[in-house]
Amino acid sequence: MQRRRSSETLKKPPQVHHKNQTDLSAWRKGKRTDPEKSVQRHQSPNDQESDSEQDSLEEALSYFEQVQDRISLKKNNVLQKHLTTVESIALQRGLPPEGFDVLLKVALSGKLADTVNTRLLKSLIPASVIPETSVVSAVSWLCVSKCSGNIQLLFLRWLITMFDFIDHKEELHALYGFFFSFLQDEKMCPYVCHLLYLLTRKESVKPFRIRRLLDLQVKMGMQSHLQALLSLYKLFCPELVTITLPGKMKTYFKNSEGPWKAAINTVRRRNQASSPVFQPLLLGPAPPQSRKRKWNTQLMIPASSTNRNNLEEDREKNCVKLYSRDESFPVEQLQTFSQLLQNIHHLEFPSQMGSVLTNPLLLHYMNCIKDESVYLRLYYWMGQTLQEECTWCVADNNQYEEEFRDFLETVYKTECFLQEGFSSCEEFLYKSLPLWDGVCCRSQVLRLVSWIPLSGFSEMKSHLYDPLVQLFFTSSLYFKCSVIESLKELLQNWLNWHAIHLDSESDSQVHSLNTTLSGLVNMVAELIHFVGWISTVALRLENNHTFLLYFVLDFYETVCDIYLRYNLPLLIMPPAGVFYPALLSMDSVNLNQLCYIMYRYRTNLVAAKENELSKKQMLQFKFSSQTYQEYNQYIIAMVGCLWTSSAFQKDTHPQGLRMDDELLKKTAVKEFKTSFNIVNHPAMMGYAVRFLQQAWPDDTTFNFSLIKGKRWDWYLEYLYSQDLKGLKVFIESSINRVSQASHSKAENVQV
Repeated sequence: MQRRRSSETLKKPPQVHHKNQTDLSAWRKGKRTDPEKSVQRHQSPNDQESDSEQDSLEEALSYFEQVQDRISLKKNNVLQKHLTTVESIALQRGLPPEGFDVLLKVALSGKLADTVNTRLLKSLIPASVIPETSVVSAVSWLCVSKCSGNIQLLFLRWLITMFDFIDHKEELHALYGFFFSFLQDEKMCPYVCHLLYLLTRKESVKPFRIRRLLDLQVKMGMQSHLQALLSLYKLFCPELVTITLPGKMKTYFKNSEGPWKAAINTVRRRNQASSPVFQPLLLGPAPPQSRKRKWNTQLMIPASSTNRNNLEEDREKNCVKLYSRDESFPVEQLQTFSQLLQNIHHLEFPSQMGSVLTNPLLLHYMNCIKDESVYLRLYYWMGQTLQEECTWCVADNNQYEEEFRDFLETVYKTECFLQEGFSSCEEFLYKSLPLWDGVCCRSQVLRLVSWIPLSGFSEMKSHLYDPLVQLFFTSSLYFKCSVIESLKELLQNWLNWHAIHLDSESDSQVHSLNTTLSGLVNMVAELIHFVGWISTVALRLENNHTFLLYFVLDFYETVCDIYLRYNLPLLIMPPAGVFYPALLSMDSVNLNQLCYIMYRYRTNLVAAKENELSKKQMLQFKFSSQTYQEYNQYIIAMVGCLWTSSAFQKDTHPQGLRMDDELLKKTAVKEFKTSFNIVNHPAMMGYAVRFLQQAWPDDTTFNFSLIKGKRWDWYLEYLYSQDLKGLKVFIESSINRVSQASHSKAENVQV
């Protein structure tokens, strides 16, 4: 039945006219739509030039339409003139919809030499949209084999490239079987697979087509384009495709845009500043948006090919219509969340998968319905777009940095909405980071890094860590801060993923996840160690800069709570190259943050020890004694500095503050023992001065030795009132005298 329908379609293409396009005769006679008439009434010099170009194009189209016999390009000035006219206007402004039927017909009819046909096909650049009827009519010429194999191949490449500019797709879907028959041609097979990939729906998957693809795979070997089509078939009908296919995404198809990509960009840029006559028509009822680049055009939702002319009428009659099981719900009619819920199992996704990125309702659908075919199509489209539009990987794309930045921003927002990273973005980052200068689209690239999915450490090290290190150590302070911030968000996303998946598993399944959990623990540990290493080196390079130290401590504020907050049996102490610069920092914010971090480390370690003693180990994971030992060494150093003034004598860490008295006396500091307590510490000295001014306003000597005994306790209360909450919880949890006093005070309040 489908073959009969396809053949009938090819014999007599349907003559369908739409509101947004005129026929060729009307266009030639100047019967414009009203907006165009209004423009013509007020003609400027640019308008006159535009009219001249239109007259030339009209003459050229009339010439090509009347071609009957085979004509040679040599010594034919008329043909050369009209061919040059078409090429010039197409490359500058693009061709109107009415011209495609004529030019496609003459290019595929074999009446002209291949040289001319090639130039015509390469000049088929749309100013707005391409009528589907013109494409269907052109496909019918493939049946009669009038044109050569090279022209057929070029036409397929053009069709793939311009697929998103075709105003409807329904008639093309009806020709699915016709295109499928071209798979037997080895040269055309990759491009036919690409076109079928764009056209495939669930109803397109048939057992005989699967058998044909498997036979071709046996004949040609494991070709990527065959794997792509089989993968899509398997997602739609897994019961029909039983073979094992590679699970990791890759670039399945060759780039088909070569001859047209630059021309499309030129036309889009010029049309933005041109008159409304040449402004591109939008593919559907969406409000006008920029169409600077091809990927940007795909960020709009295209109109479905069903009932487009009666769209407004259908909306009024069927606002929340329940569609039958076999009837699809057109995407452009999806306006409210209630419609999504009513028709969630009947949605027909647009051919342009890029439009999904900017539609919250479709993103909600992706979150609710794990349709692997949708993800596969989206990953393929996104991978191709990222690879081809990357401004630092492709030499000619430098001028499009702003547009590429906007696209990366859109992808990042989509990942945030879905709360998961795209594997195509991961592959893009792994391929492009070694070539990245650290400047172009910096914010967007580092944000994408924060959504890299979990993978093996060896892959992360070679593709992510190593390229980042080369840029990290040679870039500015602000770049270092940005990288650490991005890696902190990456860690949080991994931990959130673990917490969500752990909550979704039943108790009987938890023990079966030991292997996966072990891998996650190792990956998180490697990331923490990596950040600890680059932070230590960066602090040395930047002379322990306060701004950098803030971002480093912010990272460890997440690390210190992994056990309790994210239910992951892992705790890693910061390296000495981070801890001691924070302890001796001249900024009270960093010191206060370090106090809070050490307090949370203590809380997590105490909880872990209690679980071990009560034999309730979390999935049989235990912390090593080295972690407890390192924590105790840091606590001794902090208490010795801030409270007991004994850090130089009692600090036992190999990289700690322990020094002989004779060496300290050579520094000529009189009270060297108390140099880093909460009164004399460089980060706290400002608070001590203000406390003395309030307590003894007439004393201008600022004698810090007065702060002792009861005044020490008063000073402590003063510090607490200055919003130093980290210092407060650290002292109350780690100093016995203060801890006991705070507990008794709390009990008195309760009584």
